[in-house]
Amino acid sequence: MRSQIIISCLLPLATLVSACQREFTLSPRHHSHVGDNQPLHRRSTDAAAQWPPVLTDREAILVNSFDNTSLDSWANYYGHQVKLAGLGRDAAVWTRDRWIENGFNARLNEYHVYLSYPVHQHLAVTYRNGSQNVINVQEDALPEDDVTGRADNQPTFHGYSASGNVTAEYVYVGRGTGNDFSRLVKLGVLLEGKIALIKYGSIFRGLKVKNAQDHGMIGAVIFTDPGDDGNITVANGYTAYPHGPARHPNSVQKGSVLFLSTYPGDPTTPGYPSHEGVPRADTSSVTPKIPSLPISYEAVLPLLRALDGHGLTAAEVNRTAWKGALNAEYRTGPAPGVTLSLDNLMEGKITPIWNVIGYINGTDASGDALVIGNHRDAWMIGGTGDPNSGSAVLIELAKAFKQLGDSGWKPKRDIVLASWDAEEYGLVGSTEFVEDHANWLTENAIAYLNVDVAVSGPHPGLGATPELHTISTELFKKVIHPNYGAFNQTLYDDWQKVAGGEVEVLGSGSDFTGFLHRGISSLDVGAGQGPTDPVWHYHSNYDTYHWMSTFGDPGFHTHAAIGQYLSLLAFHLVDDEVLPFDVPNYGVELRSYYDDLEANIKESSQALDITDLAAAISVFEKRAQEVKDLEKLAVARGDKELIKVVNGKYRDFQRGFVSQGGLPGREFYRHVVTAPGLDTGYAAVTFPGISEGVQYGNFSIAKEWVSKTANGILRAADILKT
Repeated sequence: MRSQIIISCLLPLATLVSACQREFTLSPRHHSHVGDNQPLHRRSTDAAAQWPPVLTDREAILVNSFDNTSLDSWANYYGHQVKLAGLGRDAAVWTRDRWIENGFNARLNEYHVYLSYPVHQHLAVTYRNGSQNVINVQEDALPEDDVTGRADNQPTFHGYSASGNVTAEYVYVGRGTGNDFSRLVKLGVLLEGKIALIKYGSIFRGLKVKNAQDHGMIGAVIFTDPGDDGNITVANGYTAYPHGPARHPNSVQKGSVLFLSTYPGDPTTPGYPSHEGVPRADTSSVTPKIPSLPISYEAVLPLLRALDGHGLTAAEVNRTAWKGALNAEYRTGPAPGVTLSLDNLMEGKITPIWNVIGYINGTDASGDALVIGNHRDAWMIGGTGDPNSGSAVLIELAKAFKQLGDSGWKPKRDIVLASWDAEEYGLVGSTEFVEDHANWLTENAIAYLNVDVAVSGPHPGLGATPELHTISTELFKKVIHPNYGAFNQTLYDDWQKVAGGEVEVLGSGSDFTGFLHRGISSLDVGAGQGPTDPVWHYHSNYDTYHWMSTFGDPGFHTHAAIGQYLSLLAFHLVDDEVLPFDVPNYGVELRSYYDDLEANIKESSQALDITDLAAAISVFEKRAQEVKDLEKLAVARGDKELIKVVNGKYRDFQRGFVSQGGLPGREFYRHVVTAPGLDTGYAAVTFPGISEGVQYGNFSIAKEWVSKTANGILRAADILKT
């Protein structure tokens, strides 16, 4: 079915709506093996970018269509709107109207989902002498930043947090990873009945709360630490925002505490779309039973200092990144007689959310479609980095394709634009869409391109499934880096320098997740900050238009560069006669993942036969080369029917990787090659069924998943078979 047919059926003209969603570190994307500090294999190309970049006439139209002044305007609009999921219909309508102005057919796509909202939050510490200190859980209003003091801004809270009023001694548990908790248990630290004090970083915040809950703790407080801000800190002499580039001491990271690695989307409708009136499931398997609150580094300092001299030292715990940069010992505690009182009241309800879906039909009768998406919702009025830098880019991308269309060009394949709602709660809008359109996506989707945080700093980062590595990195060479243009630098040059030429393995944490686990080629792109760039206030009220225009991207030139890149990639995916997929590279990556798995098994000191996996990868490598040879033959002959066959194989081969059912205990995650780790939520684990069986000592599961993973790879190889 064509995009026009399926979307117009779901989004009637009469109503305009249908009747019928990363933990941030200094690197914008990160990955890890199972366990700690095991980097995944890197893939890079060695050729230097040509200077100046050479563009075709059509590429030049797209690139020259991006206007940083327009991007500034779009960012300004989004940065002053209420966009919290379920409250942001005005911004959805505005987005739809901008896309329509630029030649896309666009409609609102409504779902009715379960969300939770804050009613009352309070935190206080009581000392041994009976004195009490109320801890500030809110962010200061700043006269220099107009949205931070608005009455309609949101208080600090965790989406899907449990309501509760608890008082107990508290224990500092580091990052709150599974390994952190295991270490504390081994050292005899009493956790049951205590409140967890947890530092942000490393894993998804919801899994921090889950780990505390699983160890019998009754509440969780998660804090931001300036030790994660690189060199740009107040302690290093830099002035805090709004007068300088360092983090404001009251900056609080809001966010969801859904157990994302179990499944994303509306927790009341696992596996099916959240239309009005559908049956609703219990949410307890994926939402916390204990209350939690986020706080700032200024707010946590007295809590950490109260633990000085009590419990284990950081050296005794001996865990990576245990000690932060605040003037405290970072001891475990508890401090006898020192208690926290945590009061959190939330309201949960079924409420509408609004995706915006736009499309342009291609000339190819196949109905193959490229989907390009960004989420629109934010925890605060600002959200100018996350997500609305990407939202502004999509508006400008629509304008660029209109200008290309005005030159007489028409896409071969359909282009579908998506502005997702409720991503922040747990990829809700995109997951419901994928569940609602699973058959159409399986039949027609060639790829999904995601731009979430398009800009939070100047350095490009890229995650992608391996068949997209070549085209995605080559196109970096065609875009001038705005911050380094005087030195003849492209995005590729900066990416090589800062990211080491590393294409990240996709785990989860943004809207590519649902597409990837339906076997659809996926990519995620954006630009982030390094250790010497201004600190981005992730999920804070200070992620604002004022911050972006003053510190993050003055002049909005990096916005333009990321948009130029995304438009070039989209252009080639919808216009090239042959889909620009490098399927043999998938075989190269499978082999490197295999080597990593083999090393992990050896370190576990357990025997596991993975020869079937090795044999399946060999078959895949053979089939991938055969289809690449068929592509060359088809192009040489100019055989359009044969090219159509090749394109179908390129579009469909990853469907084989999701043909074995869901991973153990989490049916949503179906990809046998990559998935978010059970204890990461964001970061990828390769060959997850096997790897996590090894990690958790369940070798019967690992053995079962050697067979299932091999079968998935063989299924993908069969689809490629010529």
